[in-house]
Amino acid sequence: MRIAVDLHIHSALSPCADDDMTPNNIVNMALLKGLDAIAITDHNSCDNVEAVMRVADGRILVLPGMEVQTKEDVHLLCYFEDMESLLDFDTCIRHFLPQVPNVPHIFGNQYIMDQNDQIIGERKELLLSSLDLSVEQVVQLAMQRGGVVVPAHIDRPSYSIISQLGFIPPNLGFSVLEFSKFDMNYTIYYKKFKHIYSSDAHQLGQILEREMLIDIYNGSLTGIIQWLKNYTVI
Repeated sequence: MRIAVDLHIHSALSPCADDDMTPNNIVNMALLKGLDAIAITDHNSCDNVEAVMRVADGRILVLPGMEVQTKEDVHLLCYFEDMESLLDFDTCIRHFLPQVPNVPHIFGNQYIMDQNDQIIGERKELLLSSLDLSVEQVVQLAMQRGGVVVPAHIDRPSYSIISQLGFIPPNLGFSVLEFSKFDMNYTIYYKKFKHIYSSDAHQLGQILEREMLIDIYNGSLTGIIQWLKNYTVI
């Protein structure tokens, strides 16, 4: 079946995202835009994912995820089939996050919210830091928990695997690359990978319309994970 997705959305937990990126606002905007599945991918944390899943309550698929920043300043999208696997991954990587305090009036708030959009906590350490983990180590930690890793916005001049490393390591098993926009002059160089386009939304209005469609064998999180894992030449 063909579904419309936006697999890179930030909540109010990410300091660079608007405070109105609350669980209910995100889900309702995604529904208004006709999406079938979304992923919440906050920086180096997953504290708001479960609240979004509770709000969705079967009306839209919510893929558990996180955007990790490696020691090379590479952004990687890490996706998991269930919340338990994501929480285990989150517990692991917290040990590698520098204990640099956030300064909200400079970087933004890092709100943890419940399913009623109530603020129930705040992350004190700056989530925009690079972990003391390499690209290869992050991939290994995600795969050990059944996850899949997609290099984020590889067409951007910063925080992408191309801008930071200059190439895509062939030994890490990437099947899918994320682009911030469709540009055949750029994507043509990566024909052996599947391509996905995401909003990287930090504001509600940035969430995609029904623009990015993928074909999965059934309408489930498992189906999305398998699509992200399976290598297909396009």
